[in-house]
Amino acid sequence: REFDAIAKEIEFQELEIQLAEKHIREFEASLESKTLSLESVEAKLAERSSHLDFKKKELDNIILETQREEELLLAKSETLSAVVGDDRLLSAYRRIRDKVRNGLAVVSIERGASAGSFFTIPPQRQMEIAQRKKITIDEHSGRILVDPLLAQEEEQKMAIELSSILG
Repeated sequence: REFDAIAKEIEFQELEIQLAEKHIREFEASLESKTLSLESVEAKLAERSSHLDFKKKELDNIILETQREEELLLAKSETLSAVVGDDRLLSAYRRIRDKVRNGLAVVSIERGASAGSFFTIPPQRQMEIAQRKKITIDEHSGRILVDPLLAQEEEQKMAIELSSILG
């Protein structure tokens, strides 16, 4: 009887050993697949970090190129804000600029809607804006609306002025 018990115990231990060896093989296979995936992820990380460095250098170059232009435009903005006599109007303009996402307080009408919103502007209102008799505010975005022709003229003036200053 003891012999049978010992034989069963040996058989049970052999099965335990086989099970443990199977687990070891599974873990080794898992470890190998994870090292392969780690290598591929590290390669992607190196590629993306080099791409990020390239883009950062590109951004720095663009910032350096536009820094002078930005300084000139800020100086012009300060001089023009001194010319505007109405402080209430100027503070409203600055409040609109701070509130909107891209900082554009004065926008033109594009395809029947203001440039910062997708809500269409009625034709009667568009005619009032085209007459340029008063300052018109968009009901939805709160931006100041101007005629597309006026916006285009001002963009051309600014481009000419900047090109003459920047040389």
